[in-house]
Amino acid sequence: MIIYQQKLAEKLTILRSRGEGMLTRIYNIKKACGDQKSKPAFLSDKSLEKSVQYIVRKFPDIDHKSLSNVQPLRNEVLKSLSLYYYTFVDLLDFKDHVSELLTTIDVCGVVLDLGLNFDLTKLYLDVVCIYIRLLILLSRVDDRKAVLGLFNVAHEMVHGASDPAFHRLGRLIVEYDPPLKELSKEFVPHARVLTRALLSLAAIYPRRNLNAEQWRSAQMLSLVSNPNQLLNPAHTETIPCEYLSLETMERWIILGFAVCHQTLTQNQTANELWVLALSDGWVVPLFRDEVVYTHNYIEVFFQSIKGYGKKVSEVKDCYQNAIQNSCQTHRERRKFLRSAMRELVLLCSDQPGLLGPKALFIFMGMCFCRDEVS
Repeated sequence: MIIYQQKLAEKLTILRSRGEGMLTRIYNIKKACGDQKSKPAFLSDKSLEKSVQYIVRKFPDIDHKSLSNVQPLRNEVLKSLSLYYYTFVDLLDFKDHVSELLTTIDVCGVVLDLGLNFDLTKLYLDVVCIYIRLLILLSRVDDRKAVLGLFNVAHEMVHGASDPAFHRLGRLIVEYDPPLKELSKEFVPHARVLTRALLSLAAIYPRRNLNAEQWRSAQMLSLVSNPNQLLNPAHTETIPCEYLSLETMERWIILGFAVCHQTLTQNQTANELWVLALSDGWVVPLFRDEVVYTHNYIEVFFQSIKGYGKKVSEVKDCYQNAIQNSCQTHRERRKFLRSAMRELVLLCSDQPGLLGPKALFIFMGMCFCRDEVS
């Protein structure tokens, strides 16, 4: 297989953009179904209440012949629920394309490392995390079984057969509830590539996730700490990594190692990254105001795995550490950044020529501020 002919970067770019769109659509469905005023009327129709309960209970093996009260409303049900249903179908299609591309990357033997091929590795980790977030968000749509089942019952009544995608959708809904267990099985063939990409954060994440006192000691973002070097261009071996969002890195680490958790027991560096990320906060954003309360979510998952009692205790310890220390850590970081950025602004306003050689400091400062504000 010739790697350059696979157009991996192009496909990853398209899937990332498409995945962000899918997150928006699934989020909107979740919000619509969670609001009594905006949810599909059929889901709260008293005349269909018993039918909906039957559909949810029997899902996905539903006998439409026992749901005769849906018959008079079949066309209206199809029209009302089609947008919801075909969004789930699109999600299924997105899942197939992600699985296919991840397999191609494995077969090609691509080495993903943020220090070697930053853009490709970032695209890969973004797509993997968007995929995981999508399936977690899907599992939170309360009426997903009712919507899919009711639409398919109406489809059978109108067309005489189930929708072609329904049974695959049914398996997706059932198997990925909760999603981490099935995702961890799905990522077993991809664990080598994903682990290598995540381990490349070992040279970046620990020196970014420092407290304010360590930043002060290192004179982080200071242009005057070494006056003799003031006009020398600031650079590192991994410049794009220096202004990579801390939130993004933590999301990669937590979700990535959650689905290839075997690595945590086999690789000390991986476990150190994992513990550090879990100790820095207690939520992972899914989309907008939807978040995962990380420690409880992972703890429940690990409790279902035999022999993971030690990892469960480790997650509990990380939670206690996050509760006790992370608020103060972030507060002190914000204090430091206010002072450091004020100094940067004043120096660059007085000497605009510094914007050229010290642009990296500007980007780093902006990135640090964005992390702490968000």
